[in-house]
Amino acid sequence: MRFKVKEDGNLRSFRHRNFRILYPANAVSNIGTWAQRIAQDWLVLELTNNSGTYLGLVTAVQFLPILLFSLHGGKFADRFNKRKALILTNVLGGSSSLVLGILVVTGYVDLWHVFLLAGVLGLSNAIDGPVRQSFTTEIVGPDDLPNAVSLNSANFNAGRLIGPAVSGALIAAFGTGPSFIVNGLSYCFVIAALFQLNEKTFFRQDQMKSDGNIREGIKYVRSRPDIYVVLLIVFFISTFGLNFQIFNALMATKEFGLGPASFGLMGTFVAIGSFTGAVGSARLERFRSTKFVIKGGIVFSISVIVLSVLPTFTTYIIWLPICGVSALTTLVSANSIVQTSSDPAIRGRVMGFYLLIFMGGTPFGSPLIGVMTEVIGIRPTIAICGLIPLLTSIVIWFTYKNRVKPPADISVAAVLKSVDRN
Repeated sequence: MRFKVKEDGNLRSFRHRNFRILYPANAVSNIGTWAQRIAQDWLVLELTNNSGTYLGLVTAVQFLPILLFSLHGGKFADRFNKRKALILTNVLGGSSSLVLGILVVTGYVDLWHVFLLAGVLGLSNAIDGPVRQSFTTEIVGPDDLPNAVSLNSANFNAGRLIGPAVSGALIAAFGTGPSFIVNGLSYCFVIAALFQLNEKTFFRQDQMKSDGNIREGIKYVRSRPDIYVVLLIVFFISTFGLNFQIFNALMATKEFGLGPASFGLMGTFVAIGSFTGAVGSARLERFRSTKFVIKGGIVFSISVIVLSVLPTFTTYIIWLPICGVSALTTLVSANSIVQTSSDPAIRGRVMGFYLLIFMGGTPFGSPLIGVMTEVIGIRPTIAICGLIPLLTSIVIWFTYKNRVKPPADISVAAVLKSVDRN
């Protein structure tokens, strides 16, 4: 089946057969991913008598491998066959989900199982993330990359729209086990799609030779203010502001006294805004710039602060889409800028650095946030988590707003030569 899309339309990435094969498979996998996120958080609360500290620690363990291995994942992306690497990471991720699901269903699950398998899933994601991000260019080519980033974000957040609601219903009816099994099986769709891709139609650009090491990637990023300013914004937003799983779980249980179905509904309302932001981003390609990302960080931070003072469950969930749309509009722009502004020879390592920044603060931020909720309460914690990225975004704006124009030549050799000359 061929998609008839305009050359400059919002769906133009569907002109590429490989993109059409991967997209629906990723949609199924994204639903499973979000179903597991809800189930894992709820399982931890069940096993620990609603402990925010343990909830934060499990989240930290899951994202710690990203801190340790995402740069190596970027190195793999620049050196090895991305399709084969993605098959291996999906096998590992799917296996960890299935094992946890079986343990829950059979009644043998313990908290240490959750910690261990969350770490295995995190290891899979640490390698998968930068490989998958840089693989998008090979699927659609550099010209359609910004459009593909927007569509992939819409796909991810469509899963975020459906997955929490599905998981909430499954938990209410059968417990948390089926959500893990659903996620484990969803990886099979991605693996099957990867085997069907035609490598002859991949867009593999002629790349200038580089050393291929991680140090070169870090030096390249540090030499590009237009990129590292975006990474700074992403770090503070993701480490402090993007903790809705923790915020919602504790607001549902401790503040509003509600159950898993309501918790799942909260995730769905976040996803409504996130999906809207991702879809709308396809129309905002011409506005994407480093300054746009800084402004987006300010708007998102304010939305989180407002969330902390809303008095009722109804007002809380009505505001969640505002948080979602501001977050995704900012993050889609950030992702697109980093990918399209990087030399293809080093893009995998740059995206590894992006993933490190995006997820790497979670092992520190999540336990801290969990402890804060125990000490000062959930509402003051949410307010502080909005205030920190707000202040940093304002400082970054006044410090870097006149230094974020990309260089005329983004190649590795030209950028590093310019640094050596200075």
